[in-house]
Amino acid sequence: MPWSAAFDDPISLASGRKLRTLQEAADHIMQLPEDAQHASHWQTAVETLINAAETGGGWMMFAHIAMLRALNADARRK
Repeated sequence: MPWSAAFDDPISLASGRKLRTLQEAADHIMQLPEDAQHASHWQTAVETLINAAETGGGWMMFAHIAMLRALNADARRK
């Protein structure tokens, strides 16, 4: 499955921007400060994004959930 594969539902960011594809989600993580990227919730999101890109299928749903959980974890820390 290509990195351009779209999530069933876009992921809304606090800024109002939406992450629609695996690539947009990966780019979002890469724009985070390096120490944030190494947090376990973001590492889980990265792993599931890679699995979704390599395998597709149910991994798309897992990647979507992992991104939402990581975003929520960051929001709770602020």
